[in-house]
Amino acid sequence: MNYGKKGVRAKQRALNSKASKWGRKIILTLLKVVIIAVIGVGICGVAGGVGAFRGILANTPTIRLSDVVASGQATIVYDREGNEIDQYVSTNSNRIEVSMEEVPRNLGLAFVAIEDERFYQHNGIDFKGMIRAGYWFVKTGGAEAQGASTITQQLLKNTIFTDWTSEGDNFIKKIKRKIQEQYLALEITKNFSKDEVLLRYMNAINLGQNTLGVQAASLRYFGKPCSELTLSECAVIACITQNPSYYNPIRYPEHNAKRREDCLDKMLELEFITKAEYDEAIADTEAVYERIGLYDTDYRVSNATSGSYFSDAVYEKVMEDLIAAGYSENLAESLMTSGGLRIESTMDPTIQAIANEEFANPDNYPEDVKWYLTYALTIIDDNDQKHNFSKENMTTWFKNNEDTDFNLIFDSQDDAYDAINLYRSVMLSNLNVEDDESNYIESISMTPQPQAALVIEDHTNGHIVAMVGGRGAKEGRRTLNRATSAMRSPGSTFKILAAFAPAIDSCGQTLATPYNDAAFCYVDGKLVSNWYDTGYRGIQSIRDAITQSLNIVAVKTITMITPQVGYDYLQNFGFTTIVDRMEKNNQIFTDVRQPLALGGLTKGATPFEVNAAYSAIANLGLYVEPKLYTRVLDSDGNVILDNTMPTTRQVIKETTAFLLTDAMVDVVTDPAGTGRKCNFSDMAIAGKTGTSTETRDVWFAGYTPYYTCTTWAGYDNNIPMSTNKKHDESAIAKDLWRAVMERVHVNLPNETFAIPSGLVQAEICSISGKLPIPGLCDAHLTLEYFTEESVPIESCNIHFQGEICSYDNLPACAECPFKYVGIIDVPLLEPDELISGSTIITEDELGNITTTVPRTSTQCQHDMFFFANPDYQTIIDQQYWEIQARIAAAQAAAQAAAEAAAAGQQ
Repeated sequence: MNYGKKGVRAKQRALNSKASKWGRKIILTLLKVVIIAVIGVGICGVAGGVGAFRGILANTPTIRLSDVVASGQATIVYDREGNEIDQYVSTNSNRIEVSMEEVPRNLGLAFVAIEDERFYQHNGIDFKGMIRAGYWFVKTGGAEAQGASTITQQLLKNTIFTDWTSEGDNFIKKIKRKIQEQYLALEITKNFSKDEVLLRYMNAINLGQNTLGVQAASLRYFGKPCSELTLSECAVIACITQNPSYYNPIRYPEHNAKRREDCLDKMLELEFITKAEYDEAIADTEAVYERIGLYDTDYRVSNATSGSYFSDAVYEKVMEDLIAAGYSENLAESLMTSGGLRIESTMDPTIQAIANEEFANPDNYPEDVKWYLTYALTIIDDNDQKHNFSKENMTTWFKNNEDTDFNLIFDSQDDAYDAINLYRSVMLSNLNVEDDESNYIESISMTPQPQAALVIEDHTNGHIVAMVGGRGAKEGRRTLNRATSAMRSPGSTFKILAAFAPAIDSCGQTLATPYNDAAFCYVDGKLVSNWYDTGYRGIQSIRDAITQSLNIVAVKTITMITPQVGYDYLQNFGFTTIVDRMEKNNQIFTDVRQPLALGGLTKGATPFEVNAAYSAIANLGLYVEPKLYTRVLDSDGNVILDNTMPTTRQVIKETTAFLLTDAMVDVVTDPAGTGRKCNFSDMAIAGKTGTSTETRDVWFAGYTPYYTCTTWAGYDNNIPMSTNKKHDESAIAKDLWRAVMERVHVNLPNETFAIPSGLVQAEICSISGKLPIPGLCDAHLTLEYFTEESVPIESCNIHFQGEICSYDNLPACAECPFKYVGIIDVPLLEPDELISGSTIITEDELGNITTTVPRTSTQCQHDMFFFANPDYQTIIDQQYWEIQARIAAAQAAAQAAAEAAAAGQQ
């Protein structure tokens, strides 16, 4: 530094220089401007930031604690005893909420220890945790991140912010969400207790295996409610939530075990547990995962059927009733699968278990199980085009190329796979596609055959207590439920409902009304066939027709009362599938015709509705609408559907119901009864067998004083069942009915069917159904029930004593030349309504046509014949000796009968 005179003067000149002064002024001014600008920008930035922050907070929703809940909850179905039997769950809805009293202390503390150890100290935001997470992020260069979200913030992520913004959104949106999340966390902590927040959190979080919330997780992993969890098990569940896939205790038990140990260490460090509790839990490490493994196997087996047929039916019915109550279909569906409903069903767990066991018991079926194949094939060719082939295509190909009788029924599953492989290879070859799994997609399903279904109802209140919709493994939810959805021919079960019930109830007939079981035609000329081999059984009462299931008598009865009356009664019995008139493919279909008496329907009937109809008879004619549930409650416990009160109507008189019941008792007790196999112990049983054409369907609809049960069996593709004694499939329905109902009634006292007032017993001739003639009807006396109004007052018109025409064996007319005094059985003269059907036209092998005309009189007609036919005397001469022999035999018989009667009087 120059401090001489020259240096000082130079310094003064420099300082006094005008150029330097202006330079310094400019620099100073610029510096001031920059400072002011920086301050201004800072102020604007702060103001903008504050404004933006306030804007973000302004857009943050105002919430109540009741809003901070997960949006989806599983709907739970309970049996009549309060046991859970099923859940209806959509995605993100397998959740069962619990109260704080149901959560063990250690479970909540385990979550606090592993997820948010300062939960009870911070105000919703853990600043220490945020600093720690930031430090670790910087230290690892972003390679590892530690979560800083508190339990309160995680609760908000699982409830309020689930659909608001997604993790894939841009950085600005994430910052906005984070600010809002932290603000709401502070607000929640200000207004709600820590335990309330923790409970909501534990009810909301994802815990893997499609379980949401601690209760669902506890049931899934350990098969028990969370209130019963041990400390060891609490730690397993608490460790899942950070990464439900990675810490899944079923798939990755080793990952979960490491984090579980960290959780227990932290609980001990925080003095949540004692050293003894810690040691016990650590010692359980290996065993706890073994328990999960064992329960997982049981869980998968028990849930392999994808719900039960009963719960499927409950689902459909509740859906229907919700829509009827005013809910839209979409809302009803949402409520059913994610609305947290609680459905109180009518299932009796004991009876349902019996039904399940018997349907799974191979002893109730023929030894050789058949298999019905349902198959679909999609082939992807070299141009990525898809070619679809259905089971119908497969059937057509096999019938054209391999077996004309091909019907998708196989003797074994191996045979079915052989057919699949052959068909697939041919279809691939036809399209020039290589036989490689990557080139095709298959859908293969096989069900055991014949199939079967069952419904059991408490007929006093309409509660369905058990249901089975098929045998074999159930392959999915709401698959074919043969109990409620399979419309099959009800066969002879309709004889009671469409013919005999209305005939007795309102058409003046009785159980003793006689019909002639003889050749009879429908109005179209087709002969009514009987189920027994050959011949006819002559005069039979309605009671006989019920006991022996006589087709012709049933058809004659519905002809007498008219098919329309039978149809109307069926509607009142609750059948919804019968057809009044339907047009299809330019054809008119109707069930208002004579085959209705034999179950000849356009569509068919379901076991559910057949059972409901027979329940009405069991309940003295009072139809109670069958119900599968009593109440449906929402997630808050409010009743939204109340089905407790029965809906009833009287479909037949009490007296009619008892008369039918008494006749159906004979079905299972009489040696000629078609349902003898269904009888057991001394329990009162009434019922009716049913067999459709060619034995395509077999039924038994029966009841005791306690329950009504209907069983059905048949092939899913409606082919005839075997009646071969070595492989008799026609008895399946009866075998199942007895197997189930006998066990159901083991501890029930034997009761008799109630007899209503208005009935009397009267002694009648069992052939004519009228008052007996002493000495003539003695061999046919029987006691029969009648209503007080229908007791017969006329004498028997079948057994006759007097002048008889020996030529045609009828009571002789006044001018008859062949009279003699004797005893005969007069042929039954049926009403005029049956005349046309009783006129039978037949043709023999030579083409000769014979017309058989029914009798229209109970007397011989020789007087008219004599005057109308000049060759009468020639006929008499030709048959003289034959006639004389008849007269002699008739007289001898009359003398013997008279002597026997005299001896009896002595």
